[in-house]
Amino acid sequence: MKILVMGAGTIGAYYGARIQQAGEDVTYCVRGANLRAMREHGIEVISIKGDFTLPKVIATENPVEFAPYDLILLCVKSYHTEEAARKIIRCLQPGCAVLTLQNGVENESILQRIVGADAVISGNARIFADMPAPGKINHTGTGYIEFGELDGRITNRVRAYAEVFERAGILGELTSDIFDRRWDKLIWNNAYNTVTTITGRNLGLLHDDPDMLRLMRRIMEESIAVARAEGAKIADGRADWILNFAAANLRDSNSSTLQDLGRGRRLEYDAITGAVIRAARRHGIAVPITEALHALIKLRDPAAQLA
Repeated sequence: MKILVMGAGTIGAYYGARIQQAGEDVTYCVRGANLRAMREHGIEVISIKGDFTLPKVIATENPVEFAPYDLILLCVKSYHTEEAARKIIRCLQPGCAVLTLQNGVENESILQRIVGADAVISGNARIFADMPAPGKINHTGTGYIEFGELDGRITNRVRAYAEVFERAGILGELTSDIFDRRWDKLIWNNAYNTVTTITGRNLGLLHDDPDMLRLMRRIMEESIAVARAEGAKIADGRADWILNFAAANLRDSNSSTLQDLGRGRRLEYDAITGAVIRAARRHGIAVPITEALHALIKLRDPAAQLA
């Protein structure tokens, strides 16, 4: 299968490398230092599942150069979704799907508007990883993908993609409720990505502070109320389950947003706090804590244009 990884940062490079290692034809669309490093040295993966290096990869700034593709993994930051969609529309062939593995719940509608509703599949990358240097991935936790058709059907194409992931050693969980799961991940992100970035602390330190623990529970409760108003099915007690799971399994973890801050990169907060706020306003739901977090994290954004 011929696969384009659109946005070969930490997530895209990790999954692309696993898939390429399994024998698939993978092209990485990437820019800057990552492009230079991948062209010169390939991709190095340091992983809890085993280390490996791909000395030769196809890396390009222009995905049309190697088109067409059978599957496009969209892994760019959400603020680049529209730009990326306008690039990949020229790479599509009949039967090709765009699987978004991005944060937030608004990318699907942008993609549908530009590449067409039938081409879009939604998914979550449940992974903890970092890119300490260009072309080098440090994979520290989980690493599975949950994905599905937006209408909930289990189609032949998503079964075929699941087989590709399985051959690559990636757990690809097909689901008929990806809308619910996208909102579920946003509940995590709205608490953990924001608070880790504002405080500069990892999950373990946050969970050791009773005041921060109460704050994160309240953030999750705001997000859950909005998710349910949007039609997502979120189980009772979900906030406590997330907090307990993170305390037991993710103490040393940092969020991708905090990693970006540490490297002076633009922060992906509007797709998280902003998405919750916009949905809350549609339903007349008050989310004062999320609004406060949005204002605070905006001030930490290296790309912010402050008056």
